[in-house]
Amino acid sequence: MHKIINSNSFKALFFICLISIEYLATTTIHIEVVENMWDKSNHFFAFFVLYILQTLGFRSIQLNHKIYILLAFAIQIEVVQYFIEGRYFSLLDVVADGIGILLGIIAIKISRLKFVKNF
Repeated sequence: MHKIINSNSFKALFFICLISIEYLATTTIHIEVVENMWDKSNHFFAFFVLYILQTLGFRSIQLNHKIYILLAFAIQIEVVQYFIEGRYFSLLDVVADGIGILLGIIAIKISRLKFVKNF
């Protein structure tokens, strides 16, 4: 069976999402679709997706290193926002990011258990 999407594709998607999230988190332009959602759900969903893409693209990175990388990115976003007018540093945003990562970990573990069970 041929792989439709290989790890390089997931790596590319990971970096596209990373750059998009950085832009959305630091722009002063008002984006209605993003602003109409609950802020913490944006954080949760972004880091849930980032964790899954990171895991599928970078399989050799250990779990704790994946978590450190994404939490460092989350903190970096908040530090940058501190210096942008109309934005602020929010520890609750980092917590929402962490919950997204945690649920990403759970989703990957469940999908792997289900995959192994079927074979």
